[in-house]
Amino acid sequence: MSSAPSSFEYHAKPCRVLFGRGSIQKLPEEVKRLGKVKPLLLSGPRQSDRMKPLEAVLEHASITPAGTFANATMHTPIHMTEEALKYAIDTGADILVSFGGGSAVGLGKALSVRTGLKHICVPTTYAGSEMTSVLGETVDKKKTTRSDDKILPYAVIYDVDFTMTLSPAMSATSGMNAIAHAVEALYAENTNPVTDLLAQEGIKALAESLPVIVDRPDDVEARVRALYGAWLCATCLGTVGMSLHHKLCHTFGGTLGMPHSETHTIVLPHAIAYNSPNISEAQRKLAAVLPDSDGDAIKGLNVLLEKLRVKRGLKEFGMREDDIDIIADTATGNPYWNPRPIERAPLRETIRRCWAGEEARADL
Repeated sequence: MSSAPSSFEYHAKPCRVLFGRGSIQKLPEEVKRLGKVKPLLLSGPRQSDRMKPLEAVLEHASITPAGTFANATMHTPIHMTEEALKYAIDTGADILVSFGGGSAVGLGKALSVRTGLKHICVPTTYAGSEMTSVLGETVDKKKTTRSDDKILPYAVIYDVDFTMTLSPAMSATSGMNAIAHAVEALYAENTNPVTDLLAQEGIKALAESLPVIVDRPDDVEARVRALYGAWLCATCLGTVGMSLHHKLCHTFGGTLGMPHSETHTIVLPHAIAYNSPNISEAQRKLAAVLPDSDGDAIKGLNVLLEKLRVKRGLKEFGMREDDIDIIADTATGNPYWNPRPIERAPLRETIRRCWAGEEARADL
């Protein structure tokens, strides 16, 4: 029998969650629950045509959207937020509804914290930003994050139907992005047994369902399980702090404009490898829920990435070898808390391996 932890803190953050196929039908009820009548719909350019079901559901309930802003951009650049803010004010919107992945959700958060408007999310990927009170914004190629309970969305509608057309490639990287949230939660400075349980269940659900989705994208059961896992992993990120993995990803994204979910996918096993000497218990918990790990968490992640057939090197997304030192300098300049002290030499080698696309290994 394992012993109970002697002490811990756990902060459960309030957010309504509506999960299941067809749950988008509950959107009007959530808008009316707050006494609102003019929702502003937010999305990225590629998602704007897919919002017609939202508009139809709202119109059927006699709710006319204030408008649609479909220019949400990766890494939430401040100039786009300012443009959307003006649009929200001009249209008289009284509530925000974001539809899409992390870009749309990030814009919704940025507007919500600036205006005080309630924010409802309808995720179409497994990214997970919708369950956190963290906002990352980019100014002059520098991405910074802040945390405030006012940033946390009011409600999240997880309708599995909206994930059915997510491509196998994007499903894989978006799902790995979600797994990264839970993995880092296992060794966070303020980790706790509740978050650990959520993390292990979320990782297990995604690690089992993502390979199925890559082979059979229309497998409804796998899609349901993946979205369930993504919600759990996102909840983990919403209750604990971030460490090296997220610091590197934020630096790659803000400085070089690297794609969000693909970067998280590439960095994850290498961040674990860097921290390996100091996170033996977290690695044990991770290995226990990864198929084919044979008790080795890093091996389990490497095998999973092979199954998902994802790109493994940031150079495949335009990162130059000369950028390695730029990222190393930026990441060491203002580091997040991390279980292993940030040392430039092993960190630079970690970054180089991410650039080159090598398999992660614990020899740093």
